[in-house]
Amino acid sequence: MLRSLWTSATGMQAQQRNIDVISNNLANVNTTGFKRSRADFQDLLYQNLRAAGAATSQAGTAVPVGIQLGHGVRNVSVSKLFTQGDYVQTGNELDLAIEGQGFFQITLPDGQTAYTRDGTFKLDNTGQMVTSDGYVLQPGITLPQDAMAVAIEPSGIISVKQPGTAALAQLGQLQVADFINPAGLTAIGRNLYTESEASGAAVAGNPNENGFGAIQQGFLEMSNVNMVEEMVQMIASQRAYELNSKSIQTSDSMLGTIGSLKR
Repeated sequence: MLRSLWTSATGMQAQQRNIDVISNNLANVNTTGFKRSRADFQDLLYQNLRAAGAATSQAGTAVPVGIQLGHGVRNVSVSKLFTQGDYVQTGNELDLAIEGQGFFQITLPDGQTAYTRDGTFKLDNTGQMVTSDGYVLQPGITLPQDAMAVAIEPSGIISVKQPGTAALAQLGQLQVADFINPAGLTAIGRNLYTESEASGAAVAGNPNENGFGAIQQGFLEMSNVNMVEEMVQMIASQRAYELNSKSIQTSDSMLGTIGSLKR
């Protein structure tokens, strides 16, 4: 009886964490470049009351199926799913989307490199391309003060049009990075990720080459959260939570009945 109480309790804990993950996905449905998370589960230790293949009381016979009682469930991981989000055309020449694999590289204030799919870039007071939090895009790109227009090719080449010249002046080459296991990246908020032992080392290269995605100027990649799918998952998790709660109530009722028995 007590076993069922603890088993159901693990189910409630697991579903609570699952609902937390789904809630965060729904909260970021309009976050540029956001990647939805998924809670993964694993069953716990089993108690083997009767081994499959054990001999029976009848000579020469064995049981085909044993008796194993599980001890519940636990959350084993929360994975980021790096599927492509929808593209939205903004017309802003500093809005960039990566069509395919790769991350923009960002320099944090402490010098560490972070990675993002959020291509909402702006200019700081020196003309550098930065994120909404002022973190510098790398390799660093600084636009001249008299730049009239910015052109960014799918290959990442950045050029500007300046007064008195018909031709575009090339400023630099934008690079992107990718990982052997993007799901192993560490999310640090602000639409940023950092490298971890699980993700492997970053491999940088030019966009639209060697498997890296192409840069699309004037577009943004939106969140890959599907609201309908998340709501269905939320309902399923809520029902699973309720069923585990009912199991606890049933076990408690049975214990109460046993406790009230008289000789």
